[in-house]
Amino acid sequence: MTVLAYEIMTPSIKAVPQSWTMDRLARFLTDNEINGSPVTDETGEIVGIATLKDITEFRWNASRSETDTRMTPEEEQEARRLRMAIFEEMGKVPVEVRDIMTPIVLSVDEQTPVRDIADIMMREHLHRIFITKDEKITGIVTTYDMLKLISDQELTNRCAGNG
Repeated sequence: MTVLAYEIMTPSIKAVPQSWTMDRLARFLTDNEINGSPVTDETGEIVGIATLKDITEFRWNASRSETDTRMTPEEEQEARRLRMAIFEEMGKVPVEVRDIMTPIVLSVDEQTPVRDIADIMMREHLHRIFITKDEKITGIVTTYDMLKLISDQELTNRCAGNG
């Protein structure tokens, strides 16, 4: 018997509003010991996903430049000084979740076989995918949830087609 998405999904989803600041998102993710969260608009609809990686990439991109390697040492120093000044000013205007989130939301139906989910996650390099029923999000499958297939013998056997 095939293992389906609803059997391994995490049904409780901790979503954040797109108007939250990046710092508030970072605290939320840390406090809840999660790496990412769905992002909702003012009506509660999920419009994207924001992760610790998004925060890291934003901060990294604000402090470096691809053009550094084509500059003289003096130009690099000046560019670094200007980036830091801009970054400090940006820090005074809070960056919102909507500014750093990934606006693409991939989802599959609750009845999707986990093998199909694994294929999608591998192909798209995803750590999480939303689960839906009647086009409403009912849960999430993360790489952690996929580990249930290995740690639970009955699920392992069913997924392998042995039981």
